[in-house]
Amino acid sequence: MSHSDRTRQRRVNRSRGRIFELGTVFLSVNRTAKHIYAQVFSARGSKVLASASSVEAVLRNKEIGPGKIKMAEAVGQLVAERAKAKGIGKVAFDRAGYKYHGRVKALAEAARAHGLVS
Repeated sequence: MSHSDRTRQRRVNRSRGRIFELGTVFLSVNRTAKHIYAQVFSARGSKVLASASSVEAVLRNKEIGPGKIKMAEAVGQLVAERAKAKGIGKVAFDRAGYKYHGRVKALAEAARAHGLVS
């Protein structure tokens, strides 16, 4: 495991520990070089309540515009809409050890703009 992997894992453990202490529903983000994924988990993380990703046909067929940040915003909007449809309005944001910057920030702000409170 490289140094950056260990550092990210420490950030994951610290932030998820706090989220589990709160015992709230949380929105978790995962990103790869090409795609971004968002899932809303139950309070203990045992069940996925809503999800969205950039690989879904719904988003791929839309004219979103160039760039991965625009796609992250669309994923944030979609996951917020799906969570609201299930009656979820308040979530904790789990950035999975990633810096709150770029695509992760765009997804979180889009989800907030479309009704999820974090």
